[in-house]
Amino acid sequence: MDLATVMDRLAIDEVITRYAVAVDDADWSAYRALFTADGRADYQGAGGVAGPAGEVVDWLAETMRLFPVRQHLIVNRRVTIEDLGGYPGDRAEALADYVNPMRMAAGDDFVSGGRYAFALARTDGGWRLRTVVVHEKWRRATGGVLSAE
Repeated sequence: MDLATVMDRLAIDEVITRYAVAVDDADWSAYRALFTADGRADYQGAGGVAGPAGEVVDWLAETMRLFPVRQHLIVNRRVTIEDLGGYPGDRAEALADYVNPMRMAAGDDFVSGGRYAFALARTDGGWRLRTVVVHEKWRRATGGVLSAE
């Protein structure tokens, strides 16, 4: 693996980490900055909405108010960078599993898990998200499992 590919993989990993931190910290301007101008977010796989990231973030901000305590753990990242004959291209995809423990305002715990599918593009400002798609596999509230795939 060449140095350029290693650097790209580290930069992509940073984008994914910044995504989780932006959601957990309710830093919606940082969330918006992670996406390309035409970036999209799809939370339908977790009961949410899909659309342009700049619009979906409003729904996300409102929904996350229900959970004043939250922490994303994004793990098992599998990154594939476009291969241009042995040189890294300007597109990448990443699959990553997540566990998302949260606490509701009333004190009840809510935990979900699943997989993110990220599509990224290299821009003048570095790697940015083109799409984020959430595939929730399970969720559990204080009272037990709410749904499963």
